[in-house]
Amino acid sequence: MGVNLSKGQAVSLVKSGGGGLSAVRMGLGWQAVRRGFFSKMLGGGGEIDLDASAVLYAGTESKDVVFFQKLTSDDGSVIHTGDNVVGGAGQEDDESIIVDLARLPAAVDTIVFTVNSFTGQTFAEVENAFCRLVDENTGEELARYTLAGGGAHTAQIMAKVSRGDGGEWKMTAIGEPASGRTFQDLLPAIAPYL
Repeated sequence: MGVNLSKGQAVSLVKSGGGGLSAVRMGLGWQAVRRGFFSKMLGGGGEIDLDASAVLYAGTESKDVVFFQKLTSDDGSVIHTGDNVVGGAGQEDDESIIVDLARLPAAVDTIVFTVNSFTGQTFAEVENAFCRLVDENTGEELARYTLAGGGAHTAQIMAKVSRGDGGEWKMTAIGEPASGRTFQDLLPAIAPYL
């Protein structure tokens, strides 16, 4: 069982038996808020297109990005498994990004995971949203960050995975509300977390 993170909390990604992870998957799940029958007839509830992105950094410089329009990083070490445009039940991963930590370029020391409402709905219309980090080789959930509350924002800087001085990786839950339909809109909001 993984660690449930709160905003700002970090967890080491060193395996419990020692040694580092070689590949991780960041899963994102969400559900559109279910409203009453009349609200649905008037267009409430329904499908929400959230998009997961991974921005790769060397220090404070953005080096590459993986998102729904670019599913693989230039070097092939980060892969987005595909765009989900409706969400799910908020219990399983609706979008996933797999990171081969062993293949990442040595200069890349941080990967920031974001989520955007491409269709423009706010997070007040989303429930059961989470991101989780899974050991891609074993399927073991390492850490989970559950988005608390909704809000009038259209994006969230969810979490980052960063490489320490000793080469070991850690995950930090950020959970910072932001505005924007794509990762490009979030670059200024990401900067303080690098």
